[in-house]
Amino acid sequence: MPSGLDRQLIAAAWKNDVAEAKRLIAAGANVNAVDDTVQSAFLIAASEGYLDLLNLTLAHGADIRSLDSYHGTALIRAAERGHAAVVGRLIQAGVAVDHVNNLGWTALHEAVLLGKGTPQYVDTVRLLVAAGADRSKAAVKDGVTPVQAAKDRGQTAVSAVLGTQASADALLGAASAGDANKVAAALAAGAPIESRDDHRRTALLLASLNDRVDVARLLVQLGADPDAQDDRKDSAWLVTGVTGSVAMLETLLPANPDLTLKNRFGGTSVIPASERGHVDYVRRVVKTKINVNHVNNLGWTALLEAIILGKGTQPWQDIVQTLVTAGANPNLADADGVSPLRHAESRGYDEIAKILRAAGAR
Repeated sequence: MPSGLDRQLIAAAWKNDVAEAKRLIAAGANVNAVDDTVQSAFLIAASEGYLDLLNLTLAHGADIRSLDSYHGTALIRAAERGHAAVVGRLIQAGVAVDHVNNLGWTALHEAVLLGKGTPQYVDTVRLLVAAGADRSKAAVKDGVTPVQAAKDRGQTAVSAVLGTQASADALLGAASAGDANKVAAALAAGAPIESRDDHRRTALLLASLNDRVDVARLLVQLGADPDAQDDRKDSAWLVTGVTGSVAMLETLLPANPDLTLKNRFGGTSVIPASERGHVDYVRRVVKTKINVNHVNNLGWTALLEAIILGKGTQPWQDIVQTLVTAGANPNLADADGVSPLRHAESRGYDEIAKILRAAGAR
C-alpha cells in the first residue's frame, strides 16, 4: 500500500506539479509506489507526456520495468498518446521496445492502432523504428502488424516510416538530405548515433548545417550530442548562429547545448548571428543564458561584430537594439580600444549611434 507521502506524490503527478513532486520525493515519497489503479508518479508522467516530471522520476530511481494495469510499460503508454519527446527519453532510459501488454500489443502497435497518423505520431513511430522496434511483429490476438495497421488506416506518413529500409552507412547522407525516415532506418540497422564523416561531422551537425529540422528533432530525442565539434570546431548548436535558423535553435535547446562552446574564431553562436543580420535568431538567443558580452579571438563582441561587419541598415539596427536591451555593454571596446560608438560613427551609422548613446555609450 502506498504511504501518505506516496499518495500525495501521485496526486502531484496528475497535476504535473514538479515543484511539489520534488518536495515530496525529498521527504521520502517513492516514485514507483502505485495506487489501487496501478498508477505511479513515473507511469503518470509517461502517459500524460510530462517530460520534466518524467526526468525527475528517472533521476530518483524510477523502475523502467514497471507495468501498469494492462501489463504495459511506460513506453507503451507514451506511444499510445503520441508523446514523442517522452518516448525518446524512455528509449534512452532503456525501456524494452517490443514488450507486449495484455492486449497483445507493443508500443509500435499502440502508436499505430490507437494513433491518428498526425505529425506527433509520425515522430513517435520514427523513434520506435530507430530504436529497433519490430515493424512486422504480429499482434497476439488478431495477427495484425504495424505495417498492415498503418496501411489499413490510411496513415500515409506512418506507412512511409514503416516502409523505409536503409543500411547503417546511410545515416550521414540521409541526415544531410533531410530524410528522417531513412535516418531512423539507418539507426535501426545499427548506425551509431554519433557516427562521423571525414570532417568529423555527426548526423546532428549535418542536419543543423542543412536546416533539416525533422532529422534533428529525431536525433535530439534519441540523445544525440549537440556539442560534438567537427574539424572546424563547428557543432550543431554553433552553426545555428551562422544559418540563423530559429526552428533549429528551438529543436536543439531541449538537448541542453553548451552555450559557452566556442567556434574556431573563439565566438559563441550569437556573434556570427549578429554579424550576418539574423534578427529573429538574435532576438530568440538572447532569451537563453548565452553571454551577450562574450569576446572572441578578434577581440570583438556580438555588438562590435554587428557594427563592424554589418551594413548599418534596419536588420543590424534591430540587432544592436536587441543586444543592448539584453545587457550588451555599449562601452566594451575592441582589442585596439575602439568603442562600439566610435565604430558606428566612423561608418556613418547614425541610427545605430543613436541607439548606443541612448544605452549610455560614450
